[in-house]
Amino acid sequence: MIDWKTLPRPIVALAPMADMTDLPFCLICKQLGAPVVFREMVSSEAVVRGSVKTIEMARFDERERPIIQQIFGSDPKIMSEAAKIVEDKFHPDGIDINMGCPAYKIVSNFDGSALMKDPPRAAEIVKAVREAVSVPVSVKTRLGWSKDTDILDFVRYLEDAGASLITIHGRTKEQGYAGHANWDRVGEARLRTSLPVIVNGDITSYATAQDAMARAHADGVMLGRGALGNPWIFEEILGSPRTVSLEERVAVVREHAQLHLAHYGDRGMVTFRKHLACYFKKELKQEYPHIDWADIRTQLVRVNTIEELEAILLRAR
Repeated sequence: MIDWKTLPRPIVALAPMADMTDLPFCLICKQLGAPVVFREMVSSEAVVRGSVKTIEMARFDERERPIIQQIFGSDPKIMSEAAKIVEDKFHPDGIDINMGCPAYKIVSNFDGSALMKDPPRAAEIVKAVREAVSVPVSVKTRLGWSKDTDILDFVRYLEDAGASLITIHGRTKEQGYAGHANWDRVGEARLRTSLPVIVNGDITSYATAQDAMARAHADGVMLGRGALGNPWIFEEILGSPRTVSLEERVAVVREHAQLHLAHYGDRGMVTFRKHLACYFKKELKQEYPHIDWADIRTQLVRVNTIEELEAILLRAR
């Protein structure tokens, strides 16, 4: 069980990202210094229905601890039942409630950030989940649905309902991931609650992490897209920046690929392509101009087997 109030500051966490923060990627991030992992969200309704696939998504390796399992839904009773099932079966260190996802398939069912339009229901969900489990219950949310001031009152509903931590992405639902995260508005919300607050959005380096925490008066940062292809960022933010050699990058890609294949089977290399595109970004051309990165990236997004990947990686030197 995690205690958000006594956890060493700054809190640095891996964000829950659908189809990305699975067991293989979380293990890589933990190995490279991620203090806390938030696993990708699972559907509360699917968990309660007994969906084997969904329940298996919540399975984790002990090496991932402390680990927080995120769930989503809009029915307090179902959410509480799902949280209890996840806790009884896997014993995560905390349960996180998704009140921030802007995807249409999520908000169309009044899940995710849609809950910001109904603060009393959001509070009811937090209260129901808190009463169902023994671990701390946290919430990941946004600045609002359309107005970035919604969060100022929303945090009070969450605190009064019994949330132990709030993570705030500095954009509204309508913004999606466009524009810039408003860390200053997160800071205004932070002053409205006594709960620990983690700031999220546009944090891609030590400098942006420090700026975000200062402007948001936050207790820590949560890394999402900034960690994709860059699991070394956790060490950097915690004060140990270093240059990652090409050899180390290739070695981590190999290990990640093997973990991915072990988890997903032979066809796993196809779903691993999304990570390859992140590991080998255009910026590498500046550091290693002698390598034809455009050609290598073209091949990486078409890779089908571990043997093909190995052959391509041999050229990245």
